[in-house]
Amino acid sequence: MHEILGRDIPAVPVPRPAVAPREQNISPYRTFSREEWAKLRADTPLTLTAAEVGQLQSLNDPISLDEVIAIYLPLSRLLSLYVAAAQGLFRATQRFLLADKTEKVPYIIGVAGSVAVGKSTTARILKALLARWPNTPKVDLVTTDGFLRPNAELNRLNMMDRKGFPESYDTARLLRFLSDIKAGKRGVRAPIYSHLTYDVLSDEEVVVENPDILIVEGLNVLQPARLPRDGAAIPFVSDFFDFSVYLDADEEDLHRWYLARFLRLRNTAFRDPLSYFRKYADLSEAEAIDFAEGLWNRINLVNLNENILPTRQRASLILRKGASHRIEQVALRRL
Repeated sequence: MHEILGRDIPAVPVPRPAVAPREQNISPYRTFSREEWAKLRADTPLTLTAAEVGQLQSLNDPISLDEVIAIYLPLSRLLSLYVAAAQGLFRATQRFLLADKTEKVPYIIGVAGSVAVGKSTTARILKALLARWPNTPKVDLVTTDGFLRPNAELNRLNMMDRKGFPESYDTARLLRFLSDIKAGKRGVRAPIYSHLTYDVLSDEEVVVENPDILIVEGLNVLQPARLPRDGAAIPFVSDFFDFSVYLDADEEDLHRWYLARFLRLRNTAFRDPLSYFRKYADLSEAEAIDFAEGLWNRINLVNLNENILPTRQRASLILRKGASHRIEQVALRRL
């Protein structure tokens, strides 16, 4: 009973709100089947040949022309719209600020995911497709492997078994690189990594010359930094991204693809006398599998579960692969 103006009146029950459906209905993503996503290609022309697609794929990462048509043409169409909108916003902002500078600011796309998931192939396919759009004729690609600390430093710090983990990168150098790119600077230099020698090349760099789009591919590009207690402004790598793609797959498939790739490398690149892994080329198949299993369980699986997979929900787009590397589902962030 409630007392109002000295009178007792019965309490009026307040209706409870209807129970919302389970939490999947408040997901920040809109999910598409392969077939639904493929329809969004509309009239986007196919500008790659089967031969060109074959040249762009990575070792043990099969991709077909059908995959390009169904998945990457719709994505390139979406990105071309986003880039055009960003370019228009930049010009409007420059007019508002009465700024004299009219140079473009590159649109940066991050590509993240586990070892052996196919990040390099995705990045190269996107680069080739986006460079064929009239408003983005210059597209560059940089991998964060070049920003790994040199092997000599990793050995000195006893961190070789942590190679690929966030702490094994020269993050400060990567942030300076991205800051210069976003500032519209010309001739920005990035280090180069050799998968043959398994080390950063001390005497080689790539020069990024004010592109329309820069694609940044790497394991941990969506990894947030630890927040400072004093509120200091410390940017994340992903703060410089305008769009990001996360390549996703079941752990069992990633494991299988990693082993298959290692065995193929054992019969190809590892046989090069300059290869860091030359000593493993002569292992028997059983010994090679045992060694690769150790690398996967001790390093790559730990990194996946601790650092890479937790960043999946920070991506603008998630491409979900099936057991055959075929993308079966696409999730586009709507929030």
